[in-house]
Amino acid sequence: QVQLVESGGGLVQAGGSLRLSCAASRIILRINDMGWYRSAPGKQRELVAAIHSGGITNYADSVKGRFTISRDNVKSTMDLRMDSLKIEDTAVYYCWARVGVRDSWGQGTQVTVSS
Repeated sequence: QVQLVESGGGLVQAGGSLRLSCAASRIILRINDMGWYRSAPGKQRELVAAIHSGGITNYADSVKGRFTISRDNVKSTMDLRMDSLKIEDTAVYYCWARVGVRDSWGQGTQVTVSS
């Protein structure tokens, strides 16, 4: 398993930008699957973006073209750059990593987008 700690959430106006960061407790070079999920009131937790070994990425349709996921295997960090934020992006964002068959989660960071 790996411990994950998110940072970078906050309050931003619609149209603005935020960068979320996730710091891992171990080297992530051999962690094939990492990503960001979000949970909003009344909605199921959804996968926002994922990054796989080799740098392959995938995004939820709702964030394509606005969010960018990246990872730094040397620093053992993963970032989510969020641009053109919308009110509907308001949620708690969770860092996720799959090691073997186990999923690890961060504690979550709140992102609030205001009008």
